[in-house]
Amino acid sequence: MNASTSSELMRITGPADLGPAIRARRREQSLRIDDAASLTGVSVDLLSRLENGKGSVRLDKLLGVLDGLGLMLVLGPKDHPWMQATARPQATPPEQS
Repeated sequence: MNASTSSELMRITGPADLGPAIRARRREQSLRIDDAASLTGVSVDLLSRLENGKGSVRLDKLLGVLDGLGLMLVLGPKDHPWMQATARPQATPPEQS
């Protein structure tokens, strides 16, 4: 998974995709892991495990980390145009009509 820029929609299929995206976002904001953990209300250990795709993390903790780093989790049907856009490189949401 390419987590190079946070302005792209990304398809997350597992922890191995999510972790690098979270780490990339943290680094874009020039946050050390301990500062990001404090900002998002989680332990450094939890944030490290999340960034490395290790172990399980409670959903409320994951959502807190995402929110604290300015990210969000979006759920929708696979056949929705926005969801289809995540399968293409450098995808952006389609224009609203």
